[in-house]
Amino acid sequence: VQDFETVSAGTPLVQIDERIYQQKLAQAQAQVAAAESNLNNNQQSLTSNQSTVIARNASIANAEALLKKAQADMARVQELVGLGSLSPREGDQARAALQQAQAAVAEAHAQKAVAEQGVKSTHVGKQGLQAAVAQAQAQAQEQLAQIDLNNTTIKAPQQGRLSEISVKQGQLVNAGTQLMYLVPKHVWVVANFKETQTANIKVGQAATVRVDALGGAELRGKVERIAPAAGSEFSVIRPDNATGNFVKVAQRIAVRIQIDPNQELATRLSPGMSVEASVDTGSKP
Repeated sequence: VQDFETVSAGTPLVQIDERIYQQKLAQAQAQVAAAESNLNNNQQSLTSNQSTVIARNASIANAEALLKKAQADMARVQELVGLGSLSPREGDQARAALQQAQAAVAEAHAQKAVAEQGVKSTHVGKQGLQAAVAQAQAQAQEQLAQIDLNNTTIKAPQQGRLSEISVKQGQLVNAGTQLMYLVPKHVWVVANFKETQTANIKVGQAATVRVDALGGAELRGKVERIAPAAGSEFSVIRPDNATGNFVKVAQRIAVRIQIDPNQELATRLSPGMSVEASVDTGSKP
């Protein structure tokens, strides 16, 4: 934009270098994506561990079937050894096969227990990963980064005219740096009357202002608001006469005058102009 240009609400005024904020946004999005990816991997691990439990159940069934066969073989071998049809050595072999089958059943049960612990551990890990995702989203890092990125484009908050543009291309600015002023379309007059003149001034009374910059031309208006206190009460350093020598000084009361619409010269009013204001205290509000 250029000096004294008329702009509409939302017009881009200044573009701040957005590269750093784009990277911060990408970093925040990557953190959320990483947390969600870990959660998805956990779900895959849970499915895998559940499949392992099913496989271990099948192993137990197989081992128990072999155990039953070994027990049946052992019973027949013992009978035949008792009859002398088989040697004691063959009986020892059948007994060893039975013990091996029993060990296989115990091992299958142990493997199933390990697999079930894996499922429980995955469930616990899932809760932690869900908490990590919720924390990443609750901290609103991505939303904050998006707000910062959006704020790199400074837009006109309302319609109006710009002052001189003080910021230059490539300039380094800090928070709170004054870049330009935006003068709104709606203007008014603040008349500082003496307190002795405000006794009969009321909101809504007719007023006139003579503008020096317009050759003393008169504009019509009406009293819109009256200040709740003297101007000295709002000063940074309030007057305080502590010496005992009191001199009465007439204070100033600010009266805001709204300019009536449909006056051609009213568009020429600008902040800072000098005017002479008068209020018709005899008019009805």
